[in-house]
Amino acid sequence: MRCRRLGAVAGALLSFLSPAYAAETRAGQILERFSNANQWRDHVMVVAHRSGGLQAGKTRYAENSLAALHAAIAAGAEMVEVDVRRSADGEFVVMHDSWLDRTTTCRGEVIERTLAELRTCRLVVEGTGTATQEPVSTLREFLEAARDRILVNIDNKLDVASLPGMIEVARSLGVADQTVVKENLWNKRRIDEVDKALGAAGRGFLFMPIIADDAVRDHVFVEEVSRTFAPSAIEMINWRNGAANLTETGGPLFSTRMRAAAVRGNWHIWADTYAIVNKPGGFLAGGRGDELAVSASLPAESWGFWAERGATIIQTDEPDAAIQWLNANGYRVPYGERPQEPASTASIN
Repeated sequence: MRCRRLGAVAGALLSFLSPAYAAETRAGQILERFSNANQWRDHVMVVAHRSGGLQAGKTRYAENSLAALHAAIAAGAEMVEVDVRRSADGEFVVMHDSWLDRTTTCRGEVIERTLAELRTCRLVVEGTGTATQEPVSTLREFLEAARDRILVNIDNKLDVASLPGMIEVARSLGVADQTVVKENLWNKRRIDEVDKALGAAGRGFLFMPIIADDAVRDHVFVEEVSRTFAPSAIEMINWRNGAANLTETGGPLFSTRMRAAAVRGNWHIWADTYAIVNKPGGFLAGGRGDELAVSASLPAESWGFWAERGATIIQTDEPDAAIQWLNANGYRVPYGERPQEPASTASIN
């Protein structure tokens, strides 16, 4: 398949980067860890969901905003996740919902507004209802603001055929190697569909599959995904059993065999602890979400649990709090440091 050639893309990207680039830019340092999962199993990377808007359970920034992006960078997050839609005149814009009502001062569908019209909409801080001075951003503007400082994870809210266009925006800015696109995969037909779309996009970008446990229950399918796309990470969604009871195992996507598959494929296991609107806290995390960590003051039962289940990337609405706790509890290796070689020991035989 076309994307088998992507097997070496993540590593090849590093070979294209000069040592000075990797040393001098934060994004280069992050990319090195993202692309070499097996060398960094003792470091948990943090992704700011919708750029990260919460602090201590309270909304501080509008979601998918440049203000949230800058705060995530300041907190030390490795990646921000953003949602992408299209304006009436074909421009890719950063917006989660198909409508404007919840997150902006405007009303109606995004696709029915031109970019010029969207520029008149101001982002709103959900929870407080406060209107900011920040307009809806284009994908281009967002990637430019993140350049060399943090990786950007694109959650495509359009069809699969739109992926090459988004990748081309990143490529035109010279940040395709700092941009991770992702899609849900659940059967062989879907693998082939995404493989074809990515093949049309060419090379020089990062792709990450999303796997959910309502459709995938064993490691066999995930290993096929790994062979086809050779990703640097796979996002695992644990929502089959909801959040009524705290999961004790992490579910089938966090099994011993799945962790072994991740090691064989050299990819990160990505866990989600952020909340979903109108769903109970921890819905994507077997009850072990951000609310448990922050509102119940049990971070070890949330972020710590997923780290112990093999997750080396955690996507959260609380990037600042997660990073502080993970740092304090030995789940992160400071940048500039490398894993120590094991010391030689005398045999006791």
